[in-house]
Amino acid sequence: MEPLISPAVSPVLDAHGMLAVALEQARLGFAEGGVPVGGAIFRTDGTLLGVGRNRLVQEGNCSLHGETDAFRAAGRHPTWHDTILVTTLAPCWYCTGLIYQFRFRQVIVGDSVNAQGGMPWLREQGIDIVDLRSQECIDLIAKFQRTRPDLWKECIGEV
Repeated sequence: MEPLISPAVSPVLDAHGMLAVALEQARLGFAEGGVPVGGAIFRTDGTLLGVGRNRLVQEGNCSLHGETDAFRAAGRHPTWHDTILVTTLAPCWYCTGLIYQFRFRQVIVGDSVNAQGGMPWLREQGIDIVDLRSQECIDLIAKFQRTRPDLWKECIGEV
């Protein structure tokens, strides 16, 4: 179990700074032998609520995607409408459902090149998506997809 993080406030943290937090989680997951997708949730004022990474391998749990792990770590909140969900990879359909149900204010995506997931549908539903097309995120998941196609397919339910 991850140690509890204490919320940090950084009013100058922009979308790229927020993505850097999620990218660090993706790198940790990759170093652990897992799927390199990281997530983070911030309040719109810059308060970090939770971080997470895909833990399919580490925990043997296919429901722990980067976004859902960050959501779990963020704890209980009466509303998510003042939060920003950051993910290194476009959210899959499973995570798309989470985003839609809890109506995050914004979703920041690092890579929509290697996967689109439910991004087009979320936009149709009025969710604000910021697609940063981070070369670091794109390269990380592309390398993983090439070297571990079996694990990638398991993660997205295509086995």
